[in-house]
Amino acid sequence: MTPAWQDDYDDAMFAFSTGDYPAAIAKLDAILAGDPECFDARLSLGMAYYRLGDYPRAIAEGHLAEKLRPGEQLVHTNLSLFYMKSGDKTTAEHHGLQARIASWKGNMAAPTTGGAPAEDPELAIAKPAAAPVKVNQKFPEMPWKKNKTAGGPGH
Repeated sequence: MTPAWQDDYDDAMFAFSTGDYPAAIAKLDAILAGDPECFDARLSLGMAYYRLGDYPRAIAEGHLAEKLRPGEQLVHTNLSLFYMKSGDKTTAEHHGLQARIASWKGNMAAPTTGGAPAEDPELAIAKPAAAPVKVNQKFPEMPWKKNKTAGGPGH
C-alpha cells in the first residue's frame, strides 16, 4: 500500500528534477504540514533549499531529517555537503565521518529472512577444509617411467 502523500511527493520530485525548486519546496511543505514525520519529504526539502543556495535553511532541514533518522547515511552526506558549501569545513568533515560510519553499520547489519539472520557467504566464517584422503593402495606400473631396478636402458 502506498502512503497517502506518495502522489504529491512524486509531483514534488518532478518539479525538483526540472529545476523548479520553489514548486518542489511548496509541494514538500504541503506534505510535511500533513505529516511532519515524513522522512523522504524532509530530506528532499533540505536538498531543494540547497539547490536554491539557501544553505542555512538546507542545514536546518537536514537536522530535522537527522532527528527522524539519526543513523541514516544520506542525512549525514547531505549535511556534509550543506556545511561545506556554507563554508564550515570542520562540521562538514564531522558529518562526512558520520556518513561513513553509518555506511559501515549498514553493511555490517545482518540481513534477515523469515526472522532468522541470513548468512552472507562472503562474511561467513571460514570452515576448515576436509582432511586429505590417503590412498593405501599401490598404483600399477607406469609405462612412461623407466624402471631403474629392472635393468632397463642406461643400467
